Amino acid sequence: MPTTALVLETNNLRGGGADARRVVSSLRTLLIRLRSQTRPLDALDELVITHDGLSAKDRRSLERDARTAIRFVEIDRDTDYYEAKNRGFDATTAEVVAFGDADCLPEPRWLEGLFAPFVATDVRVVAGRTTYDDSVAGIAATTIDFMYFPSPLGKACTRNFYANNVAFRRDVFAAHRYQPADRIYRGHCQVLGFALLKAGIPVRFESVARTIHRFPDSRREFLRLRVLRGRDGVEMTPRLADSVLPRGARWLGRLGPLSASAVMAARFGFSVKSLGHQDMPDLRGSRRAKAVGLIAAISLLDGAAAMARSLKPARRRRRAVDTVLSYHA
Repeated sequence: MPTTALVLETNNLRGGGADARRVVSSLRTLLIRLRSQTRPLDALDELVITHDGLSAKDRRSLERDARTAIRFVEIDRDTDYYEAKNRGFDATTAEVVAFGDADCLPEPRWLEGLFAPFVATDVRVVAGRTTYDDSVAGIAATTIDFMYFPSPLGKACTRNFYANNVAFRRDVFAAHRYQPADRIYRGHCQVLGFALLKAGIPVRFESVARTIHRFPDSRREFLRLRVLRGRDGVEMTPRLADSVLPRGARWLGRLGPLSASAVMAARFGFSVKSLGHQDMPDLRGSRRAKAVGLIAAISLLDGAAAMARSLKPARRRRRAVDTVLSYHA
């Protein structure tokens, strides 16, 4: 088995005006949960947490919670979510590096599911399954925010992944890592997925490596998320077209509102179709009808944000600290 590292970032814990006490409390919840993994924290060769100002006292307290050594990497508050992951990776030396988020609650087999496939030397990237909770609302939102698409590189592979639940061989991430992408909120992992596909690097999908993403703390924060997701849909449309369409048809991804509308409509259909699939709970009767209604409502919110974004000139991406949502609940 290769040496292993886990990188956790605290970007999402900045939101909602959170003070250090709230950040530490959320991290403590995660670390205690990770201790009971089937592959526990002390089986890792390295554990890295990026942060923007935890005190020495808090860091010592978190190490006691984890019951293993932690390498803390301090970053400034203007460092965004993906660059924080790059910095965390740079602080490791392990042969396989996994990435998680401090606002996610991993299932007991999460780390085992991410790392076990790397026993095979030809496995280069492993993506786990990220979801919201198993409520009807959680399942509906999961079909939109955490889609997984089949890959032409293998039956057990996915075309895309999420930065809160993925592991890389060191050479793969070092060669590709997350790249700057102005005006995109959380699409960088999809851009990296496109790059890996183009390079012929398969991403193995392991649904047993499940982590549960928290919802934003308030309805206001949830609406902000929908606006950001809708805007991302517009920014990602040309990249999506370049990835999946023949060269002569890629102009279809550059038709402004028309392209964005087509993508949103296709996404709605895929979301409804994925209910009961991709290792999600099966919904029947009134629960399924409620889920479809929620998918439609969320899609309309995202679609409205996408239309507004596609009809006005692009602006520079705002500072990372201005776009961080709150995930403590």
